[in-house]
Amino acid sequence: MKPSRRRVIINTDAKNEADDQFAIVHGLLSPTFDVRGLIPAHFGTRRSDRSMEESRKEIDLLLDLMDLTGKVTVANGATTGIPDEQTPLDSPGAQLIIEESKLASQDDPLFVSFLGPLTDLASAILLDPELVHRDVVVIWIGGRGYRGYGTYPGIEFNLSNDIHAANVVFGSGMTVWQVPSDVYTKVSVSYAELEEKIGDAGPLGKYLIEQLVEWNATYHGEPIESRSLGDSPAIALMLYPRSGDMRVQPAPRFGVDGWYLPGTDNPIHVCEQVDVRFLLEDMFAKIRRFARTRSTS
Repeated sequence: MKPSRRRVIINTDAKNEADDQFAIVHGLLSPTFDVRGLIPAHFGTRRSDRSMEESRKEIDLLLDLMDLTGKVTVANGATTGIPDEQTPLDSPGAQLIIEESKLASQDDPLFVSFLGPLTDLASAILLDPELVHRDVVVIWIGGRGYRGYGTYPGIEFNLSNDIHAANVVFGSGMTVWQVPSDVYTKVSVSYAELEEKIGDAGPLGKYLIEQLVEWNATYHGEPIESRSLGDSPAIALMLYPRSGDMRVQPAPRFGVDGWYLPGTDNPIHVCEQVDVRFLLEDMFAKIRRFARTRSTS
């Protein structure tokens, strides 16, 4: 008999931008998810020398807003990318992935979504090579589009924070579902839509909107009234795998500039399109429902 809930881990560079927050909340509010843990991830040193710690602080803030403090496992990830393709960085996050993978089975696989770099999974593989033979599905938001560079004139951000880790994971033979930049950047919402959908959804809805607008104001040098919730496809694909159009291809390697190079014959699944209507409406409905439930409790 198959379990009624899907076991998931969400690995997130939560304070990097303003979209991880929506994905984390969506995952935590989904009743078919058995969230086995959240792993705060680093996001390089462009804006902070303590990026993993800042991700942890943001996760703790969201859990507080959702009355989940102490009720969800949070296991810190590595503070930097791995130094090469042979050297892991041990962390509570990598150990969580290893331990949960040991409980996975064909009827009850473990889904691990990565909204930033793949550091903690690569470390887990290097620490416990048997992990690659277990029933684990890896969903990664990262890498440029395959038909040209997508929206990135340079190296894609999540990949740039640990190219070594991406090569370890893509060369491992694990089941990988990749959502590249030309797909994840298409999950856009406007300020007006956010206000209409979750503007009255209590402190949680208010915070989600305010932190998004603040991030745009700080890091965008031009007038803007929208944002791509690029990490959210990972949640949609775990909720309903057929919400994404997938193609199967051999796993590539990644060059130092982020371009794809010939890799292995291991198959990976590349998402070419995601059902944005399903993704956004399900998330908005769950946030509104949470606010109603909280207001009457």
